[in-house]
Order: sequence, then structure tokens, then C-alpha cells
Amino acid sequence: MSQMPQQAAPAKCPSCAEPLESGDLFCGACGYDLSAVPAEPQDHPTLTMGASGVAWPPPEPDSSGPPSAPHLPTDLPGTDSGGKPLPGTPPHGSPVSPASGVRFDRPPEPDDDYALQAPDPRVAASATETTENTGTAGTAETAETSESAETTELPKVCVACRAGRVDGDGYCENCGHAQPRERDHMEQEVGPVAAVSDRGLRHHRNEDAFTVGRTALPDGTPAMLAVVCDGVSSATRPDEASLAASRAASEALLAALPQGTHPQAAMHEAIVVASQAVNALAEEPPAAREHSPHQNAPACTIVASIVTAGLLVVGWVGDSRAYWVPVDRGAPPARLTEDDSWAAQMVAAGLMSEAEAYADERAHAITGWLGADAYELEPHTASFKPDRPGVVVVCTDGLWNYAESAEEMSEVVPADAAVRPLHAARVLVGHALDGGGHDNVTVALLPFPAPPQGAGSA
Repeated sequence: MSQMPQQAAPAKCPSCAEPLESGDLFCGACGYDLSAVPAEPQDHPTLTMGASGVAWPPPEPDSSGPPSAPHLPTDLPGTDSGGKPLPGTPPHGSPVSPASGVRFDRPPEPDDDYALQAPDPRVAASATETTENTGTAGTAETAETSESAETTELPKVCVACRAGRVDGDGYCENCGHAQPRERDHMEQEVGPVAAVSDRGLRHHRNEDAFTVGRTALPDGTPAMLAVVCDGVSSATRPDEASLAASRAASEALLAALPQGTHPQAAMHEAIVVASQAVNALAEEPPAAREHSPHQNAPACTIVASIVTAGLLVVGWVGDSRAYWVPVDRGAPPARLTEDDSWAAQMVAAGLMSEAEAYADERAHAITGWLGADAYELEPHTASFKPDRPGVVVVCTDGLWNYAESAEEMSEVVPADAAVRPLHAARVLVGHALDGGGHDNVTVALLPFPAPPQGAGSA
């Protein structure tokens, strides 16, 4: 029969280190069984570092450089909150760079730097809520799909080791890795309106939220809406703030528009209602404040748009933006909002030029937001009557940081965005991720004029 190969005895006992004689099967000092000692390898191979035959991937190109010049609203005709004509401003913009290819494959993230996050216990607690509100006012769908009873189940297999089962707390029973939150990537499409949100490549959670919906005016004319909110990271519970604001604003719009409220007036009231929803988050029990006395109030920005057959309305507080991109790319695009930011204030006051203000490290410090500690709520609204078809791009700074001017945004919006809004939203999110994905990215697209009721994207 076959036998196990015999192994040469070592020079010293592995147990007591006493010298051994050749041929010993047991240690004479401690009786250790020498047959259990593995033989030493015959060679000691090494790995050659930097061998000439290895084709290493080229280094990433340096993406640093001067930021694009800020682009102010152009001369698209419209009126402000007071009904006065909006001042026309000649387009300013940096030279348009050649369009780069967009990839959707996210590069692998090191576990030590970008660990996957455990599910938010607050989401699990409200799992019975649904994300679709249907009634005579219209239909809206929220970005928080994890609160739908059909999507709250955690993955059966760990996303890290692909083998372990995930327990009820959101951790792999095999490797202990936390699983990603449902809000890390969200997509919604309601008829001709679509939106996509992504955590990005640097943040540990997604603090953006959105709602998209459609309804009909009293005369049967279709109306579409999108609300995008960006949680203020330096505030407490920014993800809750953005979700509360987006839902409250959407519900207010869906209730007001079918009753005949003018879209611009409805937009103003919706922002007020959204602000109240965020303020309510700060009303914690006294005991909670005692445990966290230094926490500030939840806060977020908001930008929203309503599109009807002949009217385009935008409303905002903060630095999230709305852009107008015509289907005919020969016509000029436009930025429809003005940031509530330090840089915008400096330019408006005539204290600095646009280039100087936006080059300052304080440029993106916001001066307006929704939250209990906001200085004063000043909802901005504007209405426009474009003379040609196009799309409205509603987004957070996670996107416009990579396409700041209206011309740059027009360049990255796909040509068929009006008929394939969900595809276009995916492309825009991919553009931000391809550029570095340093922030959460959220974008919603609304075609103008509003398609007939019931029409959807191709």
C-alpha cells in the first residue's frame, strides 16, 4: 500500500529546542513526535519587483486645472417671483472642451478607504411606507426606494465575499462586511420625467434625494414636476433633511396644480412647505439634545421645476441648479437659477469679478438653505416661455461641478434626452463619476413642451 513520504528530522526539537540526533523519531528531552514536523522547503523563490516584461497600466491623467468660468442666466425670456421681467445677460462661458466618452463601470474601491455602509436603521423602521402616491392630484415617486415594502429585503448574498449570508443587521455572517444602503444608487421614471441619484465615489452615503411626478391642470393640460434636494453635510442628519424636503414639496405641488393654482405660486408655496418639513426634524425631545448638545439642525438645498404645455417654472434655495438645453443645439442653452453662495453674492455686489469670486476657497459656501437655523427663508422662483422644444436639467452640484456653464452642460446632455430622459440621466451621472465623483450626484430631466398625458419616454 502507499505510504506517506518520510521527512528528515530537524537539527533542534521544535518543542524544547534541544539538539537532536540523525534518525531520531522522538525528542529525547520532551518526547515530541518529530514525524509531525513539516520538512523545510528546498528552495526560497522570490518575486522580482518592476520586471521589464510587465505591462503596468499608465497613470491616470492629471485632471487638476483652473475651474470653468461660472455661467450666469442667459437671456431666455421670463419673469421673477414678483412678476418682473428677468434681466437679460449675455452668455458667458469657457471654451467648450471636446466631449469625452462616458463609462458606467465604477473602478474598484479599496475596502479600507471606502467601506460599504450598513443599512440605515431609520429606513428599516419605516419600511411599511410606500414611494408612490396616487390620487386625483397626480402621481409622484420618491427616490427613497428602500422604504418600499417590495425593496426592503436585504441581499441574500454578501456583495464583498459573494458567499456569506447577510444577517438582519446588514452584515455578512461570513466576512463581517457591511452591505450598501439602498440609497447608494436610485433611479425613477414617471412617464416622460426621469431622475437618477448616486452616492458617488468618495462619500460614505448618499445625502441627496429627489421626487418626480406628473399631474394635470384643471383644463386637462399635462404638468410634470421634479424636485431635487442636497443635504448639507456639515449639518445633522442631512440625508433625512433632503428626503423630507423633496417629499413635502412634491406633495404640495401635486395638491395645488390640479386646483388651478398658478405654477409659479404653487412653486413658492411648495418651497415653504419643504422648509417647514425640514424644520420639524430639529424638534427633538429635550433628552436627545442633552446627549448631543453640539449638533446643529438638519439642512438641505432645494431646486424644482414644473413643465406644462407652454410654461416652464423653476424654484430654488441654495446652490442646486436648473439648466435649459434646447433640442436644437444651434440655439443657446441657459442656466435658469442663481446660486445662493458666497461667490454669487460677491459678484452681485460688484465687489469681485466672476473669475475672482469663483477662484476663492469660499466660493461654494452657501448663503441660503432649508433648515431651522437658516438666516431667512427666501424662495426664488422664475417662469419662462421657451419658443422651442428642449429639456430642463435639474441637478445638485455633484453634477454641475463637472459641467458648470450652460454650454458645458449642453455638451454632455445626450441629443435624444427629450425622448429618452432616463438614459440621459444615467449618462449625466456617469459623466460626473467619470470626472471623479467627489460628491453625491443627482439629476432629473423634464422634456419641454410637456408631452400629451400618458406619453412616456422611448
